[in-house]
Amino acid sequence: MKKIAVFASGSGSDFQSVIDANEREPFCEISLLIASKEGIYAIERAKKHGIDYLVKNRKDYPSVEEMYEGIIEELRSRGVDYIVLAGFLGMIPENFVRAFPDAIINIHPSLIPSFCGKGFYGLNVHRAALEYGVKISGLTVHFVDEHYDSGAIILQRAVEVKEDDTPETLQARILEEEHKALPEAVKLLAMGKIRKEGRKVTILE
Repeated sequence: MKKIAVFASGSGSDFQSVIDANEREPFCEISLLIASKEGIYAIERAKKHGIDYLVKNRKDYPSVEEMYEGIIEELRSRGVDYIVLAGFLGMIPENFVRAFPDAIINIHPSLIPSFCGKGFYGLNVHRAALEYGVKISGLTVHFVDEHYDSGAIILQRAVEVKEDDTPETLQARILEEEHKALPEAVKLLAMGKIRKEGRKVTILE
C-alpha cells in the first residue's frame, strides 16, 4: 500500500476528508502530517487518528530550501510515495519538487487557470471570482511543479455561483466538493490509476 504525507496549514478539513475516505475503504497509508505551525486544528485531527505529525515553521530555518531539505530526508526515511497539499499555504521550493517528481498534488478552490497563482488563496479566490462575475467556479486537483498552481490538472469539479453568494457562502459550497474530490484524487494516485504525459493526465479504468 502506498504511503502518503499530508501538508496542512489550518483546520485540516481537507486532510480529514482523506482520513475518512481511507478509513471507510483503505487505499493508502497516511504516514505523516506536516503542519506549517503549532496550534492548528489539523494537528488535533492527526492525534485523534494516530497519525504522526511534525511542525515545520519557515521562521525556524535560515531558508525555505534548508527547511525542505530536512523534510525530504524525513519523507524518504519513512518511504513516503506521494505528498498531498491539503490547504497548505506557501510556495513549494524547487529542491522539493525535484525530489518528488510527479508525486506532489494540491487542491485549489477555483477552476484553474482562473483565479490562481500568487496571492490567490482562501477567501481571496472566491472574492475575485465574484468580483469578476463568473457564473461557475469550482476546484482543481493538480500536480505541483515549480510555479504557483501551474501543474498538470488531475480533476476538476464545477460549482454554480448563485446571485446572492458571498465569498464565504461560495467557499463553503466549494469546500463540500473539495471533500469529495481530494480523496478521489488521492485514491486514484495511490492505486496507480493516473497516467501523466506532459500536461495531459489520463484517469485509467
